[in-house]
Amino acid sequence: MSNAKGKLQDLNDHLFMQLERLDDDKLTGEELTEEIARSKAITGVAVQIIGTAKLALDAKVAIKENLIEDVPEMLGVKGYEQKKISR
Repeated sequence: MSNAKGKLQDLNDHLFMQLERLDDDKLTGEELTEEIARSKAITGVAVQIIGTAKLALDAKVAIKENLIEDVPEMLGVKGYEQKKISR
C-alpha cells in the first residue's frame, strides 16, 4: 500500500521508483509483464494528476492576467473563488 501525500513531488518520487523497478534485471517473464502493466496503470493515473494540476495552475494564471473572473471551487484554487474584476 502506498503512502501518497497528494503532492506533485510525491508523484515524481513514485514515477522514479517505478522506473527503478522496471530497470531490475532480475525481472523476467510474468513478473516483468506484471511490472509493465503496473507501470502503464501508474502512468495513466499520473497523466490525470498532472492534467488536473496544470488546469489549476492555468486558472491561477488566467485570474492574475484578468482573463477570467472566478474559478470553480472544485479546482482548489484558494482565494479566487469570488474575485471579481472590473473591465
